[in-house]
Amino acid sequence: MSNKTAKTNAVRILDTNNISYELREYEVDEEHIDALHVANSLSVNPEGIYKTLVLKGNIEPFLVAVIPANTHLDMKKFAKISGNKNCEMLPLKDLLNVTGYIRGGCSPIGMKKQFPTYIEELAILQDQICISAGKRGLQIILNAEDLGILINAKFEDITQFDL
Repeated sequence: MSNKTAKTNAVRILDTNNISYELREYEVDEEHIDALHVANSLSVNPEGIYKTLVLKGNIEPFLVAVIPANTHLDMKKFAKISGNKNCEMLPLKDLLNVTGYIRGGCSPIGMKKQFPTYIEELAILQDQICISAGKRGLQIILNAEDLGILINAKFEDITQFDL
């Protein structure tokens, strides 16, 4: 991490809770801010990069899913596991207002409020996963179980792989 890197809210929360992590910076490309681009930029396998999705449920107003970059959220599984009849993605225009984060820089750590959060259970099988540090161009590498405990997340089977 360079000395120029400002600490994000997510990083401050990790420090406060004495959770070990590594920060990795990458060049931001406004055309490509998806998780697969981040994986390529950091030379990390896509299954190690986890993207943070924010959804609306018919019962829970806001929900968070943390899933590998090489998968898609299974909306039916996610709705059932979260106790909702159905879920839909939060409109992009509402992301900043609801979470305090922008697309491409949304971290499951340090949102404006702690929403019910579900992490794809495959994360437990990895030594570490990589998530957004709360701004574009900065990622946090940490232990998935530490993340789950910190944000009170449940590990569940919520994804489907691209065929």
